[in-house]
Amino acid sequence: MAVAARKGRVTVSPLAGSPVSIATTARPGFLGGWLSGIPLPKWALIAVAVAVAVLLLLFLICIVRCCCGKKQPKKKERVSLRAVSGSSTACLVQPEMEDLERGAAQAGRGKLQYSLEYNFRAQELKVGVKQAAKLKAMDSGGTSDPYVVVYLTSDMKKKYETKVYRKTLNPIFNESFTFQVPQAEVPESTLVMQIYDFNRFAKHDIIGEVRLPLASVSLQHVIEQWSDLVAASKVEEERLGEICFSLRYVPSTGKLTVLILEAKKLKRMDSHGLSDPFVKVHLILNRKKWKKKTTSVKKNTLSPYFNEVFVFEVPFNQIQNVDVVISIWDHDKVTKNEPIGKLFLGCRATGNQLRHWSDMLSNPRRPLAQWHSLQPPDVVDKALGLKSHLKLSLPPR
Repeated sequence: MAVAARKGRVTVSPLAGSPVSIATTARPGFLGGWLSGIPLPKWALIAVAVAVAVLLLLFLICIVRCCCGKKQPKKKERVSLRAVSGSSTACLVQPEMEDLERGAAQAGRGKLQYSLEYNFRAQELKVGVKQAAKLKAMDSGGTSDPYVVVYLTSDMKKKYETKVYRKTLNPIFNESFTFQVPQAEVPESTLVMQIYDFNRFAKHDIIGEVRLPLASVSLQHVIEQWSDLVAASKVEEERLGEICFSLRYVPSTGKLTVLILEAKKLKRMDSHGLSDPFVKVHLILNRKKWKKKTTSVKKNTLSPYFNEVFVFEVPFNQIQNVDVVISIWDHDKVTKNEPIGKLFLGCRATGNQLRHWSDMLSNPRRPLAQWHSLQPPDVVDKALGLKSHLKLSLPPR
């Protein structure tokens, strides 16, 4: 059989001896027929199809974004809260308990009215305690029994108190107190006014305080103002003063030279606001008092100038076991001399004292001078292992 195809027509040539001839025509598809009926070229149809597809895709993207955008804020909020750490989450949800307690402690304590007047000729500071208002109730009956304590940080030994006013939150004091303050020391002093609640059978509770650095106010004229009470400071550091001295050690001769130069800002020990200072230099060997030297007494001053030198013989093999104790005392003809402050140097010392001692050993034959802050005598004695009072055992009866 021979087969020929032309324009979609298939012709089957009959073989010899076959009387039948068959002719068939293939029907075009629906899409092909529909496209063939559009009077546009093929490339134009493709461009239209692509444009329609792009529009459909953009339409779907817009639908998806609109649907997801409504739920996105809740999702972000949940993720952000989970992402932060536990401590940060606590800060976001609620404040710290310490902040709440501090805020409660500062709120509702009341306020105080006072006045300040400085006499430059007499070098006196007059403090007037006028009145208080809206004080915190400390008693069970909703009232307080307030009184005021007034002092300067430069002379904490001298404190004044007002009268006690019973069962009131708005007391009127109208009392004044005078402090002897040299003009040069005014910028370094802070006025403290503390209001207490009087209690006959228990410890007096502090309601609040006002702290006023005198360097922050102008004393050229009389000052009268109100200030809010705040929580009282837990630790009151008393300034005892500073001393300057030099150390020099010569290993070959075993001579330790201590030069006491001067002191400043000493604590007031006398009733008139001054002191009569002198210096003691003790050598402690193996925690036992060994040698002692004393300077002369300087009358009526808080900034004495000594310039006195002392030489001690300390063998090189004992220098590591020696402590140098330097103390300032207030001389009193009538009563016992009182210590103002102390410090010690040696291998057991710390801070600036240890640094000064180490520099002296590292630089033999060279005098090294340095300023040091005085410390409470009982603190120094405890660090040295010394007893301030010797206890004698009494014989049994």
